[in-house]
Amino acid sequence: MPRDATDTRDRLLRAGARLFAERGVDAARTRDIVALAGQGNDSAITYHFGSRRGLLEAILRDGVARMEPARAAALPGLDASDPRSVVAAVVEPLAAELRTARGRDFLRVVAQVAGRSGVREQALPALIKDTALAGQLAVLEDACRAVLPEPLALERVALFIAFLTAALADRTVRVGPDGEPDPARPGRTLLGHDDFVRDLVDGLTAALTAYSSLPKEPAPHRVKTSPRGGAVR
Repeated sequence: MPRDATDTRDRLLRAGARLFAERGVDAARTRDIVALAGQGNDSAITYHFGSRRGLLEAILRDGVARMEPARAAALPGLDASDPRSVVAAVVEPLAAELRTARGRDFLRVVAQVAGRSGVREQALPALIKDTALAGQLAVLEDACRAVLPEPLALERVALFIAFLTAALADRTVRVGPDGEPDPARPGRTLLGHDDFVRDLVDGLTAALTAYSSLPKEPAPHRVKTSPRGGAVR
């Protein structure tokens, strides 16, 4: 791809992430994204990404790619018998995105689509298939299965993703350009970045492995017979 086309694509990625973060992935207008990217042609998104959805997927893929080296380095050493280390490996690269404006936009976009992770259905999105992130999530599921029955383990991991992404998206508006508490907003953030991440890992680990009062196996569906015959469900 020619350099000018590469630059245009990158500007569209940044503009799309900014407006999707600020206005929502469904509410941000394509023409505003194109204008913010400094382009005069409304078809620029179609040309570079195929569609608005293609732009969103490219933004998500770009963020996943930034974190992939750290995740790939940590993956071989993960052990499902040590859930906290697995949680930390998942959380820390994502939390590092708080350190840059591009990363903070990415986190606010991710929080909006976290419900589409596919964990409950065991059908991860194509954009993370065969990535180190997918490998980490698989180990995380195994860590939960060691203490919880299958349906509950998957439910806990899905809730883990929802809570993690929401917490980081909330943090994006409470920190300065370096990801640390913003001195211009005293009292809005009490913890520095490292302490925030450590506490987040502790809380998520506790939530994932907490005792459940649910029965180990789902209760069978009982069919009662009505006084007049037939079934009452």
